Amino acid sequence: MIKIRAPELYRDSGAYEARKRQSLRARYIYGLIFFATNLLAWFIRDYGAKLLGGLHHIPVCGAGDSKCFRSGGVLRVSLGCFIFFWVMFATTFGTRKLQGVRNSWHSGCWTLKFLVYAVSIVTPFIIPNIFIQLYGEIARMGAGIFLILQLISMLHLISWCNKRWMPYAGSNQCGLFGLFLSTVSFIASFAGILVLYILYVPNSSCMFNIFTIIWTAVLVKIMMAVSLHSKVNEGLLSSGIMGSYIVFLCWSALHSEPRTGKCYTEMKIGKDGNWATIISFIIAICSIVSATFSTGINNRSFQFRSDKIQLEEDAPYSYEIFHIVFAVGAMYFAMLFISWELNHPITRKWSIDVGWASTWVKIMNEWLAFCIYVWRLISPALARKQPANDEESASTT
Repeated sequence: MIKIRAPELYRDSGAYEARKRQSLRARYIYGLIFFATNLLAWFIRDYGAKLLGGLHHIPVCGAGDSKCFRSGGVLRVSLGCFIFFWVMFATTFGTRKLQGVRNSWHSGCWTLKFLVYAVSIVTPFIIPNIFIQLYGEIARMGAGIFLILQLISMLHLISWCNKRWMPYAGSNQCGLFGLFLSTVSFIASFAGILVLYILYVPNSSCMFNIFTIIWTAVLVKIMMAVSLHSKVNEGLLSSGIMGSYIVFLCWSALHSEPRTGKCYTEMKIGKDGNWATIISFIIAICSIVSATFSTGINNRSFQFRSDKIQLEEDAPYSYEIFHIVFAVGAMYFAMLFISWELNHPITRKWSIDVGWASTWVKIMNEWLAFCIYVWRLISPALARKQPANDEESASTT
C-alpha cells in the first residue's frame, strides 16, 4: 500500500508546486496590466484630444475635451480598471486551495481575461458623464482607503523589521545590523529635513513650508522619545524607519505645491527642464504601481488571524485582497492624475499630483501615520496598566 501511494503523493506535490509558481507569476502580470492602465490614463489625459479625435463622435463625449479626455478620460479609464479588478475580486473570492476552477481562473486564462479587461476599459466611454462624476466622488473615498491600506502595510513592514533585526528581552542577539539601520534611518531623516529646508524655504516669507518642515522634525523627535520610553521600550529601529517615511511624506507634500508658488524651487535640466519633468513623471508612475503591488501582496497585514498554518495545497496569498487593493489603487491613480480636483483639475502635460488639494492630502496622511504609529506604541503599555489598576482597586475593597 505504501509503495503505491508514495508516487501519487510525489506527483501531487509536484502539481501543487507548479500551480503555486503559476499563481506567483500571475501577480506580476496583473502588475503589468495596472502599469499599462496608468500609461493609458496619462495618454488620454495629455494627448487623447488630438490623437483620438474619433471619440468626439460618441454621444456622451461630445465636442468638449473634459468629458472623455483630460480629467474625464482619466476617470473613465480608472473606472474601467476598477471594474476589471472588481470582477477578478468577485470571481476569486474565497479561493483557498490551489486546485479548483477559481485558482485556474486567477492564474491562467489570460486570453479571456484580456478580453474582459478590454470590455471593462471600453464600457465607461459609453456611460453618461453624470455617472462618471459620481464615480469621481466615490474614487476620492476609495483613494483615501488605499492610503490607509498602504499605511497599514508600511506599519506591518516596520514591525517585521523590528522583530527580525532588533534583539528582544532575554535573547543573546547583539542586534548590530538593527543598530546600524537605526542610525542610518535617523541620519537620513534629519538630513532629509535639512535638505527640505534648503530646497523649499528660499526666503523667510514661506511660513507654510517652514511650519510643515519644523513640525515634521518635531514629529520625528516625538516618535524617538516615545519608542525609547521605559514603559514602551520599542527601540530605535521602528521609529527610525517611520521617521524616514514621515520625512518622505513631507517632501511629497511640498513637492505637490503648485509650480507657480514663490516658495517652489524646481531643479532644471537643460534650457527648459523638460527632461527633469519627464523623469519625475516616470518615477511617479513607477511609485504608484510599486505601492499598489507591494500593498496587494502584503496579505498578512490585513489578516485578523496570524496563527493559521500554511498547508502545501493552500493558495500562496489571498486573491481577493490582492484584487481589491488593485481596485482601490485604480481610484488612487485617478486622484493623482487629476490632483484630487474633480471640477477644475490641473491637467498640465507630464504633471501628476500637483496642487494644494494634493499637498493637504499628503500632509494629513503624514499626520495620520504619526498618530497611528504612536498609538501602536503606547496602546500595549496602556493595556498592561489597566489590569494593574483593576487589581489594585479590587485589593483595596
